[in-house]
Amino acid sequence: MKIEQVTMRHLKMPLKSPFETSFGREVDREFILVEAYSQGLVGYAEVPVMAAPLYNEETVETAWHVLKDFLIPMVLGREIDGPETLPHLFRPIRRHNMARSGLEGAIWDLYAREKGISLAQALGGTKERIAVGVSIGIQENIPTLLKTVEGYLREGYRRIKVKIKPGRDVEAVAAIRQAFGSIPLMADANSAYTLEDLPILQELDQFDLMMIEQPLAHDDIIDHARLQARLKTPICLDESIHSAADARKAIELGSCRIINIKIARVGGLTEARMIHDLCQEKGVPVWCGGMLESGIGRAHNIAITTLPNFTLPGDTSASSRYWDQDIIEPEVTMTADGYIEVPKTLGLGYRPVPERIKRFQVREATFRP
Repeated sequence: MKIEQVTMRHLKMPLKSPFETSFGREVDREFILVEAYSQGLVGYAEVPVMAAPLYNEETVETAWHVLKDFLIPMVLGREIDGPETLPHLFRPIRRHNMARSGLEGAIWDLYAREKGISLAQALGGTKERIAVGVSIGIQENIPTLLKTVEGYLREGYRRIKVKIKPGRDVEAVAAIRQAFGSIPLMADANSAYTLEDLPILQELDQFDLMMIEQPLAHDDIIDHARLQARLKTPICLDESIHSAADARKAIELGSCRIINIKIARVGGLTEARMIHDLCQEKGVPVWCGGMLESGIGRAHNIAITTLPNFTLPGDTSASSRYWDQDIIEPEVTMTADGYIEVPKTLGLGYRPVPERIKRFQVREATFRP
């Protein structure tokens, strides 16, 4: 295919309710949409960066700059054999994985549409529906947390993930266990702890958690190996894994027993699939994490989760979890028993709605050869 045009749109969408983690509180979600054009077809993807460099080093401004000045010029007017070739093409650019993933994802969607198949099929996915979990931010108090958990269990979510940080950890998890028994439950620390917090993390062992996600530093695999050896609860790595090479090293070191694959964090669908394949070979289960994506990013998450080693419920909740109105039709919905049906129509399987996108748009830029 020949990329004839790329359009970027900076959006700012209000969340239904604030979302708080150990590194901050969000009330609006800023991100970039990328559109790739070829022969009358358009592919869509999302760059789910944050406004500030808190999750990783990227922001809306850095991603906009790297896409505009470096990545988009690499593909404009160029014949591309397929999206799998893009990581090699982008190799001179160090890091900036989220910016890379947005452009690669749009071309993956374009490729699927050109082939007349769904994005899930293009990736080699086999599942017709995926299990859905929900991520709950840090709440004001325990009663509010329990009410929130109860609401999502009633909706049918198959796994509860609760954000924790020092001082808001053991008590919260204990309260959930006492109130709701042996529900599938995990805790996400977003790098809020150090090895000095070992006694607190060991206390969490008593609650039979599915996993503790990224308890230590965002760029660490060494101390996580030391910690995993002292815990019976599996550690899941998120921020520490940026590539299949990182995943291989972490598995060999014993740094984790589970890996969270976020498409944007690892630089795109191609690398995400490589990590999936490696983990499947090593017997390490994976699941798909979320970055508070709009429906377009959510559709990409659904597609990658159809691969067979995504055996744990991910964070790809229904659109209504975060948005009063999403920017796609139909919106992502969940069945009463906690599954999302995988769309079979071309590409993403969801239609971006231009008037909704325009409502939240801050700026746009279009590039042609």
